Amino acid sequence: MPRGFFITFEGGEGAGKSTQIYRLADHLRAQGHEVVETREPGGSPGAEAVRHVLLSGAAEPFGPTMEAILFAAARLDHLEQVIRPAIARGAVVLCDRFVDSSRVYQGVTGGLEPDFMTALERVTVGGSMPDLTVILDVDPEEGLRRATERRGEGTADRFEKETLEVHRRRREAFLDIARREPDRCLVVDTTAPADEVAARIAEAVDAALGGPRAAKQAAG
Repeated sequence: MPRGFFITFEGGEGAGKSTQIYRLADHLRAQGHEVVETREPGGSPGAEAVRHVLLSGAAEPFGPTMEAILFAAARLDHLEQVIRPAIARGAVVLCDRFVDSSRVYQGVTGGLEPDFMTALERVTVGGSMPDLTVILDVDPEEGLRRATERRGEGTADRFEKETLEVHRRRREAFLDIARREPDRCLVVDTTAPADEVAARIAEAVDAALGGPRAAKQAAG
C-alpha cells in the first residue's frame, strides 16, 4: 500500500484554517483519496483532554515551558493514535496546526530557548514532519476581527486574547519558517476571496500528489 501524505495548516488567529481544510478535504475526496481531518492540540482522546487544559488557560500560570511540554505530550499521542496509522494506510492527513505552531507560540513569542524546542520536537515528532505545510497569511488586525466575529458571545481562548503586537510577531515567525523551509511551506494570502484561496491550495496539493490521475489510480 502506498504511503499517504501529511499536510498541515498554520497561521495566526482568524486565518481561515478550518474553512480551507474543509474545502480541501472535499476536493481530495472527490478525487478518490481517503482523507483524515484532524487538529492540534487534540485529534485523539488523550490529546483532546490536554486541549481543554491548554486553551482554557489552566496551564498558563505554570509558564511556557509547561505549555510546550503539554503540547508535545498531546502531539505524541496524536501522532501515535491518528496521524501515523492514517499515513501508513495511504490516507491524506489534513491537520489544523502542528509543530510550527509550537515553534512560533511557545518558541518565538513564549521566549523558550531554541535548543529546548529543538530537543522537544526531536523526541516528539522524530521523522514525522509534514510533507506540505500551508501557511495562511493574514494581517493580525483582520485575523482578530474575523476570530471575534466567529466567536460571537464566546470567550477568547488562551492565545486569541494576547496583544496585537504578539500576534504580529507570530505572523512574522510563520513567514520566517516559510523562508527557511521553502520546499515544505506554501504561503497563501487569505485576503483574497475564499474560493480563490481554496483553488490555489488545491492546485498546489494536486501537484504534490501527482494530480487527479494519480489519485484515481491510487483509489483503484
